[in-house]
Amino acid sequence: MNIAIDGPAGAGKSTIAKIVAKKLGSIYVDTGAMYRAMALYLMRQGLGTSDEDRFSKECENAVISLRYEDGVQAVFLGDENVNSLIRTPEVSNMASVSSKNADVRKKLVSIQQELAKTTDVVMDGRDIGTKVLPDAEVKVYLTASVECRAKRRYDEMIAKGEECDLSEVEKDIADRDYRDMHRENSPLVQAEDAVLIDSTSLTIEQVADEILKLVP
Repeated sequence: MNIAIDGPAGAGKSTIAKIVAKKLGSIYVDTGAMYRAMALYLMRQGLGTSDEDRFSKECENAVISLRYEDGVQAVFLGDENVNSLIRTPEVSNMASVSSKNADVRKKLVSIQQELAKTTDVVMDGRDIGTKVLPDAEVKVYLTASVECRAKRRYDEMIAKGEECDLSEVEKDIADRDYRDMHRENSPLVQAEDAVLIDSTSLTIEQVADEILKLVP
């Protein structure tokens, strides 16, 4: 049983996917964390968002994997758990740019597809239902208004003690939406057979319940 959850940044995909996976006894696969880990790797090689011509070569040597430690999924660069390092605005912006690269996507998609072949998964991202798991039994496109998504991201950052401006967070979300929807490789689109769920006025539990209703 494969469940694909796609949608824009800040829609709550990861939170919802974790809940659904736990209730179904499936493995949660955070593809966004994998792309963020790749972005962090590229940044550590001294690359920035303007160095797109070097992404293909540099990504070849990145060793990225998902492991569970004490029941919590962690993304690793080599043997380093980078969960605490990949949620910064800098890494997010780099991930939005580097994820457009065909070789970056090819490398990570192959890892994701192998996971789905061997176990029941709930996978969230930008192109799961369209490219990564086109034959998934359940497909969901989860979205919310830009204002709602920005406020959620802002609250997360404030809770972590980070300084941020709500208007800037909203601008970053809108800019990322545009990049994700207009990139050449695997743009963010709703799969034709995906069920649209708008979480703007729904609680986390309500969204999870709506997805669980779709499971045969």
